[in-house]
Amino acid sequence: MNELAWLAMLALNFVFILISFRLFGRMGLYAWVPLAAVVANIQVVKLVELFGITATLGNIVYASSFLVTDILSELYGKKEARKAVFIGLFSLVAMTALMNLALVFTPAPDDFAQESLATIFGFMPRIAGASLIAYLLSQTHDVWAYDFWRSRFPSQGFLWLRNNASTMVSQFIDSTVFTLLAFAGVFPLGTLVEIFWTTYLLKWVVGAADTPFIYIARHWFNQGKIPAQSGMDTV
Repeated sequence: MNELAWLAMLALNFVFILISFRLFGRMGLYAWVPLAAVVANIQVVKLVELFGITATLGNIVYASSFLVTDILSELYGKKEARKAVFIGLFSLVAMTALMNLALVFTPAPDDFAQESLATIFGFMPRIAGASLIAYLLSQTHDVWAYDFWRSRFPSQGFLWLRNNASTMVSQFIDSTVFTLLAFAGVFPLGTLVEIFWTTYLLKWVVGAADTPFIYIARHWFNQGKIPAQSGMDTV
């Protein structure tokens, strides 16, 4: 059952990204980045069994942000992709501050939400801190690497290469940094190692699966089907 739900979530994430891009253009991609950052950092608290291995749940939503920055790099340039990275960072900082401040309020006698919020968001500062560092390092590398491969293989026929070559290494960086900072000392070493490898493996699958969707985004852009915003809309 978990596996079917995981595949459904995988497809739904990519479909939502394409719908957002088709309806709102570049601004739709910017909107997806904070949404993915917030949802992923809530879901990551939950451990699930997938394909016989233990994994954190937030992998798909978080990994989808690499597709967004790759589309931005491909169609609008490195500067616009980097802007999306900082939008994501800001959203994580703001969410962490606001939700932890909410926990400071003394709940009413008939409140039922405080305990549940504390379970999720009380753990959030460490999760968010680890995510911030991992996000900054991996996404900065992804934007740089995509531009690096694009400058050497500019043909649209090599779109799959620059998409995967940048994403796979970036996700390895992200999985390494996040797992160590977020869960070291929380889980036993064996579980920690399993979380790392399963996290990277699942993100690798997500990264490979997003390739057709960047081709769709490129095709729509070439056909003039994407709403244009003021400023640079071609590279």
